[in-house]
Amino acid sequence: MSDIEWQMSAVLANVDRGGNEVPEVTNLADAVRAWLALDNGLQNDAVLRPERAVEVDGEPVAVFAGQAIRGLAARLTG
Repeated sequence: MSDIEWQMSAVLANVDRGGNEVPEVTNLADAVRAWLALDNGLQNDAVLRPERAVEVDGEPVAVFAGQAIRGLAARLTG
């Protein structure tokens, strides 16, 4: 894994769960794994908000939306 603090809190939102949009509060690693398990349509709608900004290519990113989360997933699994 990279130098990202995967255990920090994160919220995975805008994901329909049984007819309700209930945000999932967990750690960053588990939120990314939950996003990977979603179908493509739900992945595109999802918003991931880590507890603190994550540095990506030298820039702090506070919110990841849709397929931008895939970049985090690549760092988690890479």
